[in-house]
Amino acid sequence: MSDVTRVPVLEAVGVAKRYRGGDGNPIRVLEGVDLMVTPGEMVAVVGASGAGKSTFLHVLGALERADAGEVRIAGESTTGASDEALAELRSRRVGFVFQFHHLLKEFSALENVMMPLRIASQPPHQARARAEALLERVGLSARRHHRPHELSGGEQQRAAVARALAAEPQLLLADEPSGNLDHQNAELLHDLFARLTGELGVAAVVVTHNRSLAARAARVLHLEDGRLHPAEAYEGGV
Repeated sequence: MSDVTRVPVLEAVGVAKRYRGGDGNPIRVLEGVDLMVTPGEMVAVVGASGAGKSTFLHVLGALERADAGEVRIAGESTTGASDEALAELRSRRVGFVFQFHHLLKEFSALENVMMPLRIASQPPHQARARAEALLERVGLSARRHHRPHELSGGEQQRAAVARALAAEPQLLLADEPSGNLDHQNAELLHDLFARLTGELGVAAVVVTHNRSLAARAARVLHLEDGRLHPAEAYEGGV
């Protein structure tokens, strides 16, 4: 592996995050968390409900600010950056996939995948070509002109993955991406994540309760008491 390949896409150093509880006392969510993810590497983060996994993902993706520590995405620090600068960083470097697909219901799958590119002022023919190539990668070429309500749950989520990858992000962040899918569609999505991460060289962090998805990751980390720890070996199966 070349030195260039080993350059991390995502670095989190000493990240801390606290909220104020209803009684006025601080609630520690993250405490001195470190993480490094390289191109083509998929990392799964597991843990109990309420452990702070989604908050951690939001901090990594610059959707929320850390109270302490630093996050760097493709070498760019999010610390002290303006809201405008963070939005621009997210649009260039980060793709998000959530438990709900959040596709725009009035647009086709193709138009949904084109949307980030059109917002970035990419010419229509280039945006369309990129979107069609991604929909083919996720097995939706024949469904590209269907609107979200005409797609199955699994197809909707695969379209959401294609949209997340449209702008060629270096980092993919996913929060329970298969949480609403049946076993068969979940397995298709899990295979897709593992394959595309490697093929496209994208660094990925996936928050999940699904053991089958976690088992496909290069590393599985357990978030507990605000800190990350190596998780016990995960084997396939939900």
